[in-house]
Amino acid sequence: MLLKEYRICMPLTVEEYKIGQLYMISKHSHEQSDRGEGVEVVQNEPFEDPNHGNGQFTEKRVYLNSKLPSWARAVVPKIFYVTEKAWNYYPYTITCSFLPKFSIHIETKYEDNKGSNDSIFDSEAKDLEREVCFIDIASDEIPERYYKESEDPKHFKSEKTGRGQLREGWRDNHQPIMCSYKLVTVKFEVWGLQTRVEQFVHKVVRDILLIGHRQAFAWVDEWYDMTMDDVREYEKNMHEQTNIKVCTQHSSAVDEIDSHAKAST
Repeated sequence: MLLKEYRICMPLTVEEYKIGQLYMISKHSHEQSDRGEGVEVVQNEPFEDPNHGNGQFTEKRVYLNSKLPSWARAVVPKIFYVTEKAWNYYPYTITCSFLPKFSIHIETKYEDNKGSNDSIFDSEAKDLEREVCFIDIASDEIPERYYKESEDPKHFKSEKTGRGQLREGWRDNHQPIMCSYKLVTVKFEVWGLQTRVEQFVHKVVRDILLIGHRQAFAWVDEWYDMTMDDVREYEKNMHEQTNIKVCTQHSSAVDEIDSHAKAST
């Protein structure tokens, strides 16, 4: 098991980002889904938890065969999709992705500060050793294939908020500022490959967090005036369009997997 805590600051408030993260996830998933790969939304509905109150439950299937390195495909040659479940009780969320002998668990908390709360996860992982990793949306490099100048916070300036063109050290004096704190646990229970796979997955997770948060800010003028009803409608439309892009190729394979799973139980 490999545990890391990521802290990603944004030139937004927690209340503003409540809309922005929903918009970003929907648009990003749609952009990254093509030729039978990407994210299929299976469930997205209100959910009530006795401890956290009202929230939203989402279940997704993430198809990613071609995105795995060759050595990983050799280990899991029959993988069709990863199941991802998320419980959003903003400003607290839980996300779990899992396969047999493999799981990713992410707990997220949002606060209006610059990543200075060192005890935010004390109740979840107080006694567990973890590495704290700061991610800077303006200065950290992203994989070249994902780079777009229009989504680069060093160049982008929001017309609606006036925020942007973030320079080195922006986190020290920018207002407003918020932080996404993410406690990420990766577990791969295959002897001989555990360390390699867990480190690889954390690198992928870090890249996804960096790209997603850059996009959430770069798209701020698209979502800034939205209400929660507006963004839920946008989310619904994007999910429908994305499912069409992803599901046609996989529907028969998924049905076969599900039928085998039901038969085995």
